[in-house]
Amino acid sequence: MVKVLGMIIQEDGMIKEVLKEDIWESIKTFLNQGLHIGTGDKSIHITIGLLLALVLSFLLANLLLKWLRHFLTRNLVGDDKLKFISVFRFIRYFIYVAVVLLTMSAAGIDITLLITASAVLFVGLGLALQDLFQDIIGGIYIILDKSLRVGDIIELDGKVGKVIEIELRSTRALTRDDKIIIVPNHRFIRDIVFNHTQNHKTTREFVAVGVAYGSDVNLVTEILLECTKEESKVAKSPEPFVLFDDFGDSALLFSVHFFTTDSFHALKIKSRIRYAIDARFRKNGITIPFPQRDVHLSRKGLSRMVEAVDPKSKSTD
Repeated sequence: MVKVLGMIIQEDGMIKEVLKEDIWESIKTFLNQGLHIGTGDKSIHITIGLLLALVLSFLLANLLLKWLRHFLTRNLVGDDKLKFISVFRFIRYFIYVAVVLLTMSAAGIDITLLITASAVLFVGLGLALQDLFQDIIGGIYIILDKSLRVGDIIELDGKVGKVIEIELRSTRALTRDDKIIIVPNHRFIRDIVFNHTQNHKTTREFVAVGVAYGSDVNLVTEILLECTKEESKVAKSPEPFVLFDDFGDSALLFSVHFFTTDSFHALKIKSRIRYAIDARFRKNGITIPFPQRDVHLSRKGLSRMVEAVDPKSKSTD
């Protein structure tokens, strides 16, 4: 009885092994079906299995890119996420080309010429589009690093503007004279850019003024503070303060410093404060002097100047 059972189990295992081999051979035969051209090393085989591998590679690449995009943009807002679609679309096309070339190589097609031509093409494109690639890399860095946001007040090359749009290639800012300036993103990586509102929306501004020697400095300080505090765009806290900067050649130099949350319109704020200071100085008899120079001439020097102007005149010295 035991021998019979053993024979049955052995025969069952052999049957399973035979079935397994037959199924696997059938699958291999099915996958190897396709177009076979030539023989030997130069033969080309375009089979069902190769085409299935190509399709699976495309699907896997799409899944990996979607996961990578989700991982990199998980902390970004909706508009910033949309800006990465074009970048990953370009990467996906590049991967597709690489997968197709590998598939052609696996099929037996010589792709050496294609790789050489592609390398030359990419080198040429890289040199021609070098600035474009730098701009895109700069845009990605800005969006991920959040070193620049829409609404920030920036200063570049002496121009102040409010950022209104950040794209992958360039950033648009509105200047104080209502003009749009388009800045390539690589400038924010290569050059020094002042971001007035990076840490907070409040910035410190100042207005400088000189008064005549002999003026009441305490009264000047009081007037400067009053004119500044009366301006509606000046923050109440921190409070404005006055500095006695220096003894100038022709004037006592002061500056009143204040804080504002509207630094984009700081020029208009300063202008209104200057109007108020000028009016208050006139009312209190405080003079804003203009530069003065004392020139001392000897009689001989004066005679030479007169002769230079009128050669016929003669010195009576």
